[in-house]
Amino acid sequence: MILSRRTLLGGVMAAPAIVAASRLGWAADARTLKISHQFPGGTLEEGDFRDRLCRKFAAEVEKRTNGALKFELYPNSSLMKTLAQFSAMRKGALDLSFYPMPYAGGEVPETNLGLMPCLVTSYEQGMKWRKAEIGQEMTRILDGKGIKLLTWIWQAGGTASRAGAVLNPADVKGMKIRGGSREMDMMLKEAGAAVSTIPSNELYAGMQTGAVDAAITSSTSLISFKLEELSKHLTAPRQKSYWYMLEPLMMSKSVFDSLPPDQQKVLEVVGEEMESFGYQAAREDDDRVAQIYSKAGVQVQDMPEDVVNNWRDIARATAWKDFTDRVKDGARLLKLAEQV
Repeated sequence: MILSRRTLLGGVMAAPAIVAASRLGWAADARTLKISHQFPGGTLEEGDFRDRLCRKFAAEVEKRTNGALKFELYPNSSLMKTLAQFSAMRKGALDLSFYPMPYAGGEVPETNLGLMPCLVTSYEQGMKWRKAEIGQEMTRILDGKGIKLLTWIWQAGGTASRAGAVLNPADVKGMKIRGGSREMDMMLKEAGAAVSTIPSNELYAGMQTGAVDAAITSSTSLISFKLEELSKHLTAPRQKSYWYMLEPLMMSKSVFDSLPPDQQKVLEVVGEEMESFGYQAAREDDDRVAQIYSKAGVQVQDMPEDVVNNWRDIARATAWKDFTDRVKDGARLLKLAEQV
């Protein structure tokens, strides 16, 4: 076969691009992944930081893969209902979600450690989980259940109340209150509360209709869902809190495994890099929530350490004991978590 000079030159010029693409492991065609979450949508610079984190993550991954990976973002549970997202990721029907860990407790009971009352009581403690033995165990367990953890973020939580102030255990007696996890509910019930299991994006309607008297949730959710409009009291987590929730950016393990190794590495590296932004934003929201609620005429108070200790006594006798007795290997996992 006779090749023209133009054909030869074209082949020579194309070769470096082909080799480069091969070395990078990028597919010839871009792949679009979907990120879903329950929080309000915004922009890269404005809005709920959890939405912003997803946008920053998507932009950086797209940049580092030269557009081989692209993303579509679905805030406000607009793609699928909040509680359906975890199962969808396990099945490979959803690619990624910024998902509150304990929402998965019905399918993977070990994830209830992600909102075990009085277990994590500071950001410094929570930030150590990823590389500690408990973090390695949680990673292993979730890998086996079809979930890849990319970004570990803990958020402190406070209590917005449309009735009386919520601080000490005696304050919740007779209240209808949302705790955020099975274990939180056990502690609250022991203190005399009636509990609600609605997700945080339904709290405004719950408080508006009187379905709940008080809601415990992250500072960011207290801001984003505008509960100051319905509240008379806020217990802020600026100093101490018995409520710290693990809210990671998760990915379907089957989808992750289907990608070339270099793309997998970019996802992992960018995911970990996002944590500094997430923790800074979470801390800022702990201060901001107190300012916003105070400006709205809500009575704001902080939780002192001795009150957290009072709640811990109840948590140990109820939620901690139940987790140890009910969850396979629960005692060992709880001990590993206490060691952090």
